[in-house]
Amino acid sequence: MFSKILIANRGEIAVRVIKTCRRMGIATVVVYSEADADSMAVEMADEAVFIGGAPASESYLVADKIVDAVRQTGAQAVHPGFGFLSENASFARRLAAEGIVFIGPNPKAIEAMGDKIESKKFAAQAGVSTVPGYMGEIADTKTAIEIAEEIGYPVMIKASAGGGGKGIRVAWMRRDVEEGFPAVRAEAKASFGDDRVFIEKFIESPRHVEIQVLGDKHGNVVHLFERECSIQRRNQKVIEEAPSPLLDEKTRKAMGDQAVALAKAVGYDSAGTVEFVAGQDRSFFFLEMNTRLQVEHPVTELITGVDLVEQMIRVAAGEKLPFAQKDLKIDGWAMESRIYAEDPYRGFLPSIGRLVRYDPPTEGPVEGGIVRNDAGVREGDEISMFYDPMISKLSTWGPSREAAIDVMGRALEDFHIEGLGQNIPFLAAVMDQERFRSGTLSTNYIKDEFPEGFQGLPPTDAQRDLMGAVALAMHQRLLSRAAPDQLRRDWIEVIGHEKRAVRVSLEGETLVVHGEGRETRLTDIDWRPGQPLFRACVDGKPFTATVKPAAEGFVIRHRAAVQHVLVLTPRSAELHEKLPPKKAADTSKMVLSPMPGLVVSIDVTAGQEVKTGEVVAVLEAMKMQNIIRAERDGTVKAVNAKSGDSVAADEVLVEFA
Repeated sequence: MFSKILIANRGEIAVRVIKTCRRMGIATVVVYSEADADSMAVEMADEAVFIGGAPASESYLVADKIVDAVRQTGAQAVHPGFGFLSENASFARRLAAEGIVFIGPNPKAIEAMGDKIESKKFAAQAGVSTVPGYMGEIADTKTAIEIAEEIGYPVMIKASAGGGGKGIRVAWMRRDVEEGFPAVRAEAKASFGDDRVFIEKFIESPRHVEIQVLGDKHGNVVHLFERECSIQRRNQKVIEEAPSPLLDEKTRKAMGDQAVALAKAVGYDSAGTVEFVAGQDRSFFFLEMNTRLQVEHPVTELITGVDLVEQMIRVAAGEKLPFAQKDLKIDGWAMESRIYAEDPYRGFLPSIGRLVRYDPPTEGPVEGGIVRNDAGVREGDEISMFYDPMISKLSTWGPSREAAIDVMGRALEDFHIEGLGQNIPFLAAVMDQERFRSGTLSTNYIKDEFPEGFQGLPPTDAQRDLMGAVALAMHQRLLSRAAPDQLRRDWIEVIGHEKRAVRVSLEGETLVVHGEGRETRLTDIDWRPGQPLFRACVDGKPFTATVKPAAEGFVIRHRAAVQHVLVLTPRSAELHEKLPPKKAADTSKMVLSPMPGLVVSIDVTAGQEVKTGEVVAVLEAMKMQNIIRAERDGTVKAVNAKSGDSVAADEVLVEFA
């Protein structure tokens, strides 16, 4: 067994590998860029080596710098994590030539399966059913259009060396290929240093189901069942689970057998994932193989009890797998929610900034299951524009799918982040949706369920009662400190735009709210003025709400529902109704930056006539290119940014006359 391992990665996965190495008694080295000098991984590792500038192309993607770091520290092996050099056969070969062990599959397997074009050819030769498409390299946009029209729209334009949702566009018509093909090539070059692109048929309303495989250097290969990863946005996974609610035992065995056969055919000898696109009828087609550890591996670990990072290390050291296929069983159900630095209320655009508050739920056994949080950040850390916007991966386990979802819902309530946009309200919304709970999923789920974008969910009657009770409890507590003589029993509550008369009473430590023929009882209240989380039990059921004072009253969020709640005396309520409504600022003649990022291009000039839908600008953030289009016809009055500028969210890029 190795005595020292270098981790050629950053963030959450670097921390994840360190934890397993510590348990195995292995010393760790991490490499770090300028942006990661004060990171959690650097703090946790036994040694850290600086390798260059913040852009990955100057640090994490430079093999020479990784090899130099290994030489400096005397590490015997390199764990590449995911992304960066994890699926780079040349890097694996370079390490072998230097006498360094690569904790991943052999270079031949990486080449056969890691390249999306070659893997399709290989799978077809091996008799695996594949999605129709063009498997060769595509030289230019003109050729891409010809291929797309021959296959028939819709098609998927995909980076050959892609992964992590980068370098993917769905084209529904010719114009989408004209714009999408060069954008995918640019993203592929920036993210993977490889601009090769292929095109395949896009299967509508599909499900994304993948099989986790594990092989050793003695010819043994097993699968650790499947994961369902259908809840995606911008082709990047958001919620994963294991097992899949789609599969029956027969389909699970067929899919698992096919994945193992494919892995054996290429002599696969590490952890890897065979991805399938599945129809609602349980038909499935080989999509690609990821020759690395997957981001969503925790859900597989939770239902099998197998530490995949440990097995990767043991296999790389030459050990045999300690189990056969018959020894592996599915125990319960697991969910994973990816907590992203993005604004779900603005089309899930990346949100860059500092984690002013970072307070995750407590890990370990909880009522109904288990909570696990894989993170590489702490309070005060910055989410940089140079890397993936993931903050952490929140996973839960329960004895059933419903239990795992319920535990996730409560864990999301307890997760508090301030300082940047984050997608916790969206994740909570999905957990509460009947369609998700029924298991009727597809990769179109977000588009289907939130066609106008995510704006939260309206509060249920129970949530209105909960929010009203929370507001009254906070109001009473604040008054008892500041003006105890003004405490009263009768109040008018304004929740959103709904006004109702309520009566408050105390029964010992229980706050009872009487209103509209029903009463709400709050017990075990855990809140002090200034705290952002209000914890209590409503009618005996524990909950957590996010609260903050507003100009008047409070803004209260419970899961995906947010309301402005006022607590007024009857006379104040009368006067409040006479106030004129505040008018929103008119931004109809402006094109605003939807997120912080780098201006790639400004495609209009002052005086130019622009039609609705025409491209105005292209922004880049977190390795993703975003096309900004005009939302109205008009004449450009002023252009306020240029290529190369860094812009903030809501900064005015272009003004119309």
